[in-house]
Amino acid sequence: MDNWIRRHHPAPGAPARLLCFPHAGGSAGAHHALSASVEGTVETLAVQYPGRLDRFTEPFAERLDDIVDAVLDVVRNAGPDGSAADGRPLALFGHSMGAILAFETARRLEAEGRAPVTLFVSGREGPSLPPGIRLPEDPSDDDLLAELRLLSGTADELLNNPDFLQLALPPLRADYAMLSAYAYRPGPPLRCPVVALTGDSDPRVTVDGVAEWERETVGPFARHVLPGGHFYLDDQLPYIADVITSSVRTGLVPAV
Repeated sequence: MDNWIRRHHPAPGAPARLLCFPHAGGSAGAHHALSASVEGTVETLAVQYPGRLDRFTEPFAERLDDIVDAVLDVVRNAGPDGSAADGRPLALFGHSMGAILAFETARRLEAEGRAPVTLFVSGREGPSLPPGIRLPEDPSDDDLLAELRLLSGTADELLNNPDFLQLALPPLRADYAMLSAYAYRPGPPLRCPVVALTGDSDPRVTVDGVAEWERETVGPFARHVLPGGHFYLDDQLPYIADVITSSVRTGLVPAV
């Protein structure tokens, strides 16, 4: 298996594949439940960023483009285990920081003449808008903890566990540094459909800001506003899985 890609539920018979980019501080395991939910219709490939879990000894990526470059190398060149491209249609999904990575990957694929069938972006305002994260340039541990508590993506008992924080804070700090350095580059709009999803009470993402994703494509666009905060996915997984499988299976994006 390639170092960058994890397949939680191998499905060589599925008609399409879904490449997932996790949130800041996250790992490929963040998309395990989603992979199970779409199994049979879509085979999920989850990106494993360096510097965490089984890639703990590797240095963190310093630029979002570094991750895009590495993942595209995998997508272009199928390995002997079929972990990369194999001719099936490919959709992209990204949550929070992952939405920007999925977007930049979609841009590159389209420029190469291999457009994804759909781009799913979650928990992130349109990329041309200023980011909703407003941390100091060199955030302290307390700054990062405050952000985690605001987003409510981590249980309180873990946030009070020094051993957990020793593992969780370094990748989060590295990912936020990448996000701070990201600069949106105007370019040709995508041609593929874009589906934007968000929670209605996300403290970092506004519903109007999510609508700005429509500017990034000349293809169909749909916005889904679901109950919940930044990590609304945990409670809305059946709905999200249905949106993904329906869109990928039909190639159509219903208006919402």
